[in-house]
Amino acid sequence: MRTVKEVSKLTGISVRTLHYYDEIGLFRPTDKNEAGYRLYDDKALETLQQILFFREFDIPLKEIKAVMENPALDRNQILQMQRKMLVTKKERLERLIASIDDILKGENQMDFAIFNKAEIEEMFQAMTEHMPDELKKTAAEEFGGMEEWKKHYIETVSSEEMQKRYAKMVEWYGGKEAYLSATRNPISKEVAESYNKRMDAILQKLIARKDYGPDSFEVKEVIGEYGFVLKQICQLKEEAGMMLALAASYRNERIRTLTDEKYGSGAAEFFADAIETFYKISNL
Repeated sequence: MRTVKEVSKLTGISVRTLHYYDEIGLFRPTDKNEAGYRLYDDKALETLQQILFFREFDIPLKEIKAVMENPALDRNQILQMQRKMLVTKKERLERLIASIDDILKGENQMDFAIFNKAEIEEMFQAMTEHMPDELKKTAAEEFGGMEEWKKHYIETVSSEEMQKRYAKMVEWYGGKEAYLSATRNPISKEVAESYNKRMDAILQKLIARKDYGPDSFEVKEVIGEYGFVLKQICQLKEEAGMMLALAASYRNERIRTLTDEKYGSGAAEFFADAIETFYKISNL
């Protein structure tokens, strides 16, 4: 058994961080001695190693905890997941090195306003890796194969119009690296399902307050919750821009129809008004 100071010295993790991991239930000590000091056995150290693997990718602690506590995942499945993530990171670094080599040789002719070729290829890989197999198969067949699909994706994302859209998204995320990090490390399926249920509950609560009006405290309270959850889901630095874009989407004919069918006639317009009222007033 090792003390918290010994574990700190062994792993390079501060004692304060280990205490915090215990407080949030992410990494608990195996036992405590009579004086109340934390003690850790070899199995606990193995768990800490898995946590540190995930932290290497800047995955939020809440999501690491959700994965570690998932009864459907055993030790080997978690290690396989982490191995795949490490391989992806290795491939990304190799692509970046290749891109730098091209620049040094004077062969890099692509000039992207936001993302370069290596980054766009990385975005495509991250997208396909986290896409359901059936959907990926269908998309590949539509384009005549994975390589053709990839080629189409790169051409589309590198267009001036798409670069302008990505520029706005990068702003919402607080920078290009933050956006790429979110792309590389999306939230888990289980966490996404939990957030989706919460989103639905928020919208149900919001439509129930329709009679109060967009400018009422009762509605603003729910919109504040809506923005907070969206910020967590999308790993945004600030959510105002995306919330206002979401408000605009509620006025899209197809989205408006689907929203009204689910939450009642006029729901989409009410949601849009409520969001715009909250964020436009909040940002004056």
